[in-house]
Amino acid sequence: MPPSEPLLIGSSAAPSRSARPGRFWYDRTAEEVRMPEHRAHPDVVVVGGGVIGLSIAYQLAREGSRVSVLDRRELGREASWAGAGIIAPGSEIPQALPMARLRTRSAQLYPVWSEQLREETGIDNGYRRCGSVDVAFDAKEDHDLRANAGRWRAEGIAFERLEPGDFSRVEPALNPELRAAYFVPDRAQVRNPRHLKALAVACDRRGVRLRPGVPCLGFEVSGGRVLAVRTPEGPIPCGAAVVSAGPWTETLLGPIGVRVPTPPVKGQIVLLRSDRPALRRIVEWGHHYLVPRDDGRVLVGATEEDAGFDTRPTASGARDLLDLALRLCPVLAEAALEASWAGLRPGSVDSRPVIGPAPGIENLLIATGHRRSGLQLSPATAEVIADLLLDRRPAVDLADFRPDRPSSPTEEETFRS
Repeated sequence: MPPSEPLLIGSSAAPSRSARPGRFWYDRTAEEVRMPEHRAHPDVVVVGGGVIGLSIAYQLAREGSRVSVLDRRELGREASWAGAGIIAPGSEIPQALPMARLRTRSAQLYPVWSEQLREETGIDNGYRRCGSVDVAFDAKEDHDLRANAGRWRAEGIAFERLEPGDFSRVEPALNPELRAAYFVPDRAQVRNPRHLKALAVACDRRGVRLRPGVPCLGFEVSGGRVLAVRTPEGPIPCGAAVVSAGPWTETLLGPIGVRVPTPPVKGQIVLLRSDRPALRRIVEWGHHYLVPRDDGRVLVGATEEDAGFDTRPTASGARDLLDLALRLCPVLAEAALEASWAGLRPGSVDSRPVIGPAPGIENLLIATGHRRSGLQLSPATAEVIADLLLDRRPAVDLADFRPDRPSSPTEEETFRS
């Protein structure tokens, strides 16, 4: 499909801008219409080129918007690149819980996006439905797993509790000393670097102006609207701005009076490599996981650390991850240690993402705070941001994600990664 032809996923056809312009749209002057495309002002500037920002740009570009993406460094090289790419299954039953709705929408979109990105770019992002095994070693962990299984059942998610002698039927490499294991067949995975590359290439081919190494320095605001995004290369006038800058969002928005806490949560990962695949399924143990790739690599993650903006992997973090990998899957003792790295996840005040209009600024949207689930929730986040910009009713109710929402208890997690 040619880049100029909008491609809609999972929503009714978008109204044309001339028939029903959204309240965010930039009203181009006659002079701008005559300008070459690369010089005309963008409709939307996206601040942050991780998986959330690139997904938003991709969705908007498919719907005919002119988009620029700014990033302080290389595109997609922060938490998006550092994660493991676990995609949780969606619910089969309409849920009241907001995270379940957002997760379900992303689970529906991922196979469609993956196929379309492959068709547009030739890049296979590694999406596959591999299933997972959630495990417990002791009575307390078994109790927690039973509680999780109750939430799965309430959402209509398929699972099977395995008897101790039956673990090997689903995952032969598991430690036989495990007390309990649950097989969840509909968990999926993508390979983060490939997915990010596919998004960047698709955005570029659809006319998105990608500007790595160009940081946002702030915003020119007047009359309750963003007029331009400030950069070292000068201001970029725009019709709307979207801030998806991960843990740096709080610092960017503070000077214009928008308070959105996004504390950085450091996560370390170790990469192992075997001559042949040691695992077939994702293995989850509490907040830790093993994610096998088809080429014999296994991602071991992830720590959760309050370390400020320090992204250096540490010896102690690597040691702890290796210990858990060998306890879960003893055959990994023979695997080669290939690499380790760390990323900074953006937190929020109550573990839910922050998605919606910035209070008091009409044409500024925020999409951040996804913590461990940025890659997992990126398609649905992109869709609802595009809905807001195009003045449509969002596919997912955003009341529980809005930046000015009241403080609420942390929602019980149906899936831990």
